[in-house]
Amino acid sequence: MAYARASAMIATPIGPIRVEAEGDVLTGIRIGRGGPSDSGHPAVDEAVAQLSAYFDGRLTRFDLPLAPLPSDRGPELRDAICGIGYGETATYGDLAARTGASARAVGQACATNPFPIVVPCHRVLGAGGTLSYYSAGDGPDTKIWLLKHERAEGWLL
Repeated sequence: MAYARASAMIATPIGPIRVEAEGDVLTGIRIGRGGPSDSGHPAVDEAVAQLSAYFDGRLTRFDLPLAPLPSDRGPELRDAICGIGYGETATYGDLAARTGASARAVGQACATNPFPIVVPCHRVLGAGGTLSYYSAGDGPDTKIWLLKHERAEGWLL
C-alpha cells in the first residue's frame, strides 16, 4: 500500500526534528525544523517512536525504511556510516579505507546525509579524532551533544 507525503515534528533536547516520508519510505529528517504534523503514516510514526527512544536512552540502533540513494556508491557509504556503533566513532579516513572511497567522498556523503542521527554521520570525525563539520541542526554544537549523549570516546574538542 502506497502512502502520500507525510511529516511529523518531534521535540527533542537538540530542538525540533521534522520527519518526512513519501510512499513507504522516509525521505528526510531535519534537525531544527518544526512545522505542521500529519499522523497515521507508518514510517513517520515508527521514526518518531525510535527517535524518542534514542533520546530517552532506550535505543542504540535504528531500523527504519529509508529512501534509496541516487548514486552507485551511496548505499555502500551509508552502510559504512551505519556500521559505526552507538558510542563509537570513526574517521573519514577509516571509512575511506573500509569502502575504497576517498575521504572526500565520505565527507560528501556525511554532508548530504538526509537522515542525521539515524544514519549517524555525527560519529564520523576528522583525522586524529578531531571534531569536524556537521551539517545538521546547530552544526558542531549538535554533533557534540549527540556524541556526549552516546558517551562516545575517541574525539577531541
